[in-house]
Amino acid sequence: MDKITVGPMPYMSVMPTLLVGANVKGKPNYMTAAWATTACMAPPMVCVAINHARYTAKGIEENNTFSLNVPSAKLAVETDHCGLVSGAQEDKSKVFRSFYGKLKTAPMAEECPVNMECTVFMAVDCGSHTLYIGEIAEIHLDRACATDGKPDITKINPIIYAQSAYFSVGKEVDKAFSVGKKYKKK
Repeated sequence: MDKITVGPMPYMSVMPTLLVGANVKGKPNYMTAAWATTACMAPPMVCVAINHARYTAKGIEENNTFSLNVPSAKLAVETDHCGLVSGAQEDKSKVFRSFYGKLKTAPMAEECPVNMECTVFMAVDCGSHTLYIGEIAEIHLDRACATDGKPDITKINPIIYAQSAYFSVGKEVDKAFSVGKKYKKK
């Protein structure tokens, strides 16, 4: 195997493309983020890294709540726009129709098939970014994107971020927690 070194960097081969929603000065704002993942199963938590300078961070700090919205591939233009402009310079409250759930202060984008409303469990200063760990208060799912009452990735068709580009979900490779049973020791 011929490997090269590329230096230390926060490399993940693929990341979800999400819209982080927060009320800033009483108005919904959305920013595009890809540095996000699951943090805990019980209680259910997610986390997202946001640069200190981002306008959305002000809203998260102001309300101690935020939303993570999963846009479908058909929302690539609007989603990318929310990452290109700052809410400090441009009002992005009309890019999506906002709705509120249990928390009342975490705006969610109605057009996104999945919305998670979160309370801030912890904020960790990691240097250039703050890692916001959010406890999920509720998940809102478009009925059309559910199979057996659960989110169906093929129906959601989320935007995947990798190599400075957006991708859609490909075909299933095999079943997790199952295909490995076919492994033969060497």
